[in-house]
Amino acid sequence: MKNIIVAPSILSADFANLERDIKKIEHAGADWVHVDVMDGRFVPNITIGAPVVKSIRKTTKMPFDVHLMIIEPIKYVEDFAKAGSDFITIHAEACEDNLDETIDLIKNFGIKAGVSVKPNTPVEVIKKVLHKIDLVLIMTVEPGFGGQSFIRECLPKISEVRELLEKENLNHIYIEIDGGINAETAKLATSAGANALVAGNYIYSAEDIPKAIEALR
Repeated sequence: MKNIIVAPSILSADFANLERDIKKIEHAGADWVHVDVMDGRFVPNITIGAPVVKSIRKTTKMPFDVHLMIIEPIKYVEDFAKAGSDFITIHAEACEDNLDETIDLIKNFGIKAGVSVKPNTPVEVIKKVLHKIDLVLIMTVEPGFGGQSFIRECLPKISEVRELLEKENLNHIYIEIDGGINAETAKLATSAGANALVAGNYIYSAEDIPKAIEALR
């Protein structure tokens, strides 16, 4: 799986013009739409819920990569599955008691399941569920706000996950990186083993969005 997936985050889009901005990245060559869902509790910010996801689902056929930065995500999996998610990623830190159960629920809806870890969370916490997921999302900023700088100390974690996947013959699983991604940090992340990149400000503030997306690959 050598091709690099680029998933622009609509957190950096104009929320009054989401359809326009989703079409913009689609025409520019993006692969997925990354949808950041925040509840103001797991992270110190609030964004959108399932009704908005359902509405923007009509605007594109690109896969929706939905990142739930919320507490008790098991309560909301059904809502986001029915809203049109293709991937639902939950945080290991939000599912300490029911990580397996939450992943199983996502899969039961026919949705691809991802698990995310914050910068200070060790890879150890997701080892036991690797065999049942489709994506590992490694945060390279503290989740909650866009526009932060890439934490380079997370690079060994990317390499560790890549080595784990190769050892377990699980190379079909995406390693996605979210936080501070630009043309420079994308190269660091992919060299360490990542093959999916989330970028927000870097893409949406670019004068030439197709060129910005291509630079990440």
